[in-house]
Amino acid sequence: MKRFLPIFIVVLLLVGASYFLLFNEEKQEVAAAPQQLLLEDFNKVRSCAILPPFLYRNGIKRPLIDLSQQHYKGVAFLYGPKFSKVLHKKSWERFDALGTYTIDRYGNIYLAPNPFISITPTTFNLQRAIYKMDRLSGELERWMELDDIKPAASNPYGLISVLYDCKDGTLWASAIDKSDYKGSKGRIYHIDPKSKEVLEKIEGVDALTLAWLHTKKYRYLLIGSAIDSGLYAFRFENGKILKSPLKLFELPNPKLHIRKMRVAGKNRLYIEAIKFNYTLVAETVKKQRTHYMALYDSDKKKWNIKELKQ
Repeated sequence: MKRFLPIFIVVLLLVGASYFLLFNEEKQEVAAAPQQLLLEDFNKVRSCAILPPFLYRNGIKRPLIDLSQQHYKGVAFLYGPKFSKVLHKKSWERFDALGTYTIDRYGNIYLAPNPFISITPTTFNLQRAIYKMDRLSGELERWMELDDIKPAASNPYGLISVLYDCKDGTLWASAIDKSDYKGSKGRIYHIDPKSKEVLEKIEGVDALTLAWLHTKKYRYLLIGSAIDSGLYAFRFENGKILKSPLKLFELPNPKLHIRKMRVAGKNRLYIEAIKFNYTLVAETVKKQRTHYMALYDSDKKKWNIKELKQ
């Protein structure tokens, strides 16, 4: 028996060490995981955005803003019966592909760039700016450049999403240029459009898209993650954004990421998801998008996510 005693002690030590490591890993994972967000009821809120006056002058009242890059480079406005008519200026093509947009209360359109298909000599520089379409002239300009955005061949994405805040007239924008699947190094910028001053910058968040959600008690800045399939939210309290994101849910398909979302009705979120891995793909093509309706049960505090067939 004494002959086996050293072996027995070694086994006990190894089991104890394994338990300690496993316990610590689980503890670290729990500590690192974002807190689950339990929402109250939410619903659509009327936007303050108005259609640019230059569109009215062209007889366009209910356009579809086309950023798909399938038929028109940059941006185009589709209108008329079955959106069979188009307004597209050649001058809108000089900034290459554009990915998302937001409209302010005056009718100015702010747009975020989007690298598309392949890298050109101007690709990286184009990803460093927010673009603006003037409400009166319809001219598109390179409106504001963010100096700390530095895309590269390994990750050609820079500024990726932009969102107007009707509450105070500011802009929120996100960039993912320094990130990969090894860590979140993206930023969210809060910008004063009048002075072009960055009011605050939230580090370590890879937001592929941004949107607003309002409940009776709080309002939230929604984040579609570029790192995983999750939907996250930053809560506002007393007019200030809390710096720790809260998690709402993950999509059923872990390979998909939320690229577009909006509140579609009471406790309903409409979502468009894409495959994304920080490399160039034609992610704006509609047939490459998966559509979901996320339904929230405020009593059970649970989400039911249904894929929509297109």
